[in-house]
Amino acid sequence: MKLKHGRHLAYCTNIHRGETWDEIFAALKSHALGVRDQLGETGSFAIGLRLSEIAARVLADPKRLLEFQRWLEAEDCYVFTINGFPYGRFHGTRVKEQVYSPDWTTQARVDYTNLLFDLLSELMPSGMEMEGSVSTVPCSFKEFIQGQHQVAAMRRNLWSTIEHVAALSEKTGKWLHLGLEPEPLCYLETTDETVEFFHLLREDRRGDERLSRHLGVNYDACHLAIEFESAAVGLERLRSEGVLLSKIHLSSALKAAPTRRVRAALGAFVDPVYFHQVVERRSLSPLRRIKDLDAALSEAESGPHALSEEEALATEWRIHFHVPLHCAPTGLWGTTTDHLQEVMTVLEENPGFCRHLEMETYTWEVMPPEMKNRDVVTQLVGEYRWTLGELRRRGMAD
Repeated sequence: MKLKHGRHLAYCTNIHRGETWDEIFAALKSHALGVRDQLGETGSFAIGLRLSEIAARVLADPKRLLEFQRWLEAEDCYVFTINGFPYGRFHGTRVKEQVYSPDWTTQARVDYTNLLFDLLSELMPSGMEMEGSVSTVPCSFKEFIQGQHQVAAMRRNLWSTIEHVAALSEKTGKWLHLGLEPEPLCYLETTDETVEFFHLLREDRRGDERLSRHLGVNYDACHLAIEFESAAVGLERLRSEGVLLSKIHLSSALKAAPTRRVRAALGAFVDPVYFHQVVERRSLSPLRRIKDLDAALSEAESGPHALSEEEALATEWRIHFHVPLHCAPTGLWGTTTDHLQEVMTVLEENPGFCRHLEMETYTWEVMPPEMKNRDVVTQLVGEYRWTLGELRRRGMAD
């Protein structure tokens, strides 16, 4: 939906199961329209589209694309952004580190991303002034990168896509940009690492302004909160370094003092599908990063990283588990909503800063049962109402 200052808000449809185009289209007809109707807001309804590589190739068929375009027009819906992070299956199977594959060392990632931009340029409404964005993996997973030749390949491949996006933007008259999405334990994890990588990209082609116009960052509030970053400081650093803010993911993570009782409760968030990276902050110690929640729980019990109750009370875990934005803290764990609200304050104070906002709580299927006491449509409507309430309170939405 259209907000003030030329901004747009959607929810990311990666929350819905479906890898083929037929499955994705069916979810849009059922769930997305259900959210729109139950929400009851006026104006065109925006869709944050997620397409697997298989679905994107099918949608590229002119007949399929025309059918979808006509459906969007008939339902008064529009697409302004595509989630191009997960290339393959994203539900119902082990995803974990495979969500980063193929990464930006590969031609497959280039081809997939370029195809998404081709589709987006066709799907964006011509009568509405807007930008088009695609979000993508933060180059790779840190464990995948074993040498500088891979880093060079990532930079070379990103420049190839920048060239494609720039040419497509010039051809269509639509401003298109790609957003790298920093995430815990990935090649781009923190704001500092991201800025340094953009310095390297600039060194590759000095003076080429296509970089600052067509490649930026998809700032996921959950991910950067997990890193214990200040949203105000991080966003200002990106702005001052001339890094485009392509999109903001409105998202929230779990946080807790990992006492024995809390760790027992957190066991309900362990699942075999997604990574739930943990960043641990202990008093007077550097941040410690743990690959997954089950490993963090195990290490806290015994061994060199075991936690006494006294130590646990002075420790904070931030856990990569996207929880609903309207989710209230419990007596055992809280959320990083304060970081998200800080992001919104930055947006309020800088009306021209980032025009793409997307709610992304993709973990619906693996949430503990007590958090799924409503259907997915009702849960999404709750997120919209919380988000719109925050935006209206800050004067960013009517």
